[in-house]
Amino acid sequence: MSMKTETRLLIADDWEDYALLDSGHLQKLERFGSQTVIRPDPQAFWEPARPVQSWKADARFVTKAQDEDGAGNWEILSPRASEAWQMRWNGLTFTARRTAFRHMGVFQEHSVHWRFAQEQIRAAKRPLKVLNLFGYTGMMSLACAAAGAEVVHLDASPKSNGYGKDNQSLSGLDGRTIRWIADDAMKFVAREIRRGSRYDGIVLDPPKFGRGPKNETWRFEESLPELLDGVRDLLSDEPQFVIATAYAVRLSYLAVAQALGDRLKPYGGIMEMGEMALPQQGSDRLLPTALYARWRAG
Repeated sequence: MSMKTETRLLIADDWEDYALLDSGHLQKLERFGSQTVIRPDPQAFWEPARPVQSWKADARFVTKAQDEDGAGNWEILSPRASEAWQMRWNGLTFTARRTAFRHMGVFQEHSVHWRFAQEQIRAAKRPLKVLNLFGYTGMMSLACAAAGAEVVHLDASPKSNGYGKDNQSLSGLDGRTIRWIADDAMKFVAREIRRGSRYDGIVLDPPKFGRGPKNETWRFEESLPELLDGVRDLLSDEPQFVIATAYAVRLSYLAVAQALGDRLKPYGGIMEMGEMALPQQGSDRLLPTALYARWRAG
């Protein structure tokens, strides 16, 4: 079967509880629900709409590192600053929080993939089993479960999985099947293959560098080909979708899409590829966030 390819820019413009208010001079001003924060962003090297000195926020992340995952600390700028608070997206409720690595408990640009996965699950009109690798605090897992899929969620961090379980309860999805597993992704995939497990949808959002619960090492460019082999071997006879994203790596979306496409050739279907971005409020400016490749049955 032949595979069609499409290049698309995916813009996360489906939020009410999040907004990119301004960006520039290597920083961004964002609203996460009730809280406004300033965070570094190495790609925002343009001029901001308003002087950075005039930005008003509840907290600012300060770090000397330019690395996207560099550690630092939060400077509290307002007495109304909160450590954790609730947000909503498309009927799902979750807790946002300020973390030591500048993250906020959610990668809001991924809403483009949450919605895509829900569409594929509902369009299948049959029970689907989905594997969410590097699942963080579970928004993709919740989106898939809300759409009717049985989900296996895997992350190396027990703490992230605990937050995910809390989000499942907040979203009223305790009756839906989500298995929360803390494990190394490569080891888990290898075991699932040996067990003969199969999935109709697979999502992978790996970091540039990471460690498993037993200090296993993940390096994107070195580890991705083997993981994609495992993804291929875990797919069912009639898979519906595969989503892969990448942050801060020296690769093009073409490289990721073509590597994924090699494994999925027998299924035909449609491969989309490109960049993900956040829209800046009151402007036509877009803040690039990640590259992606995603496949769907056609």
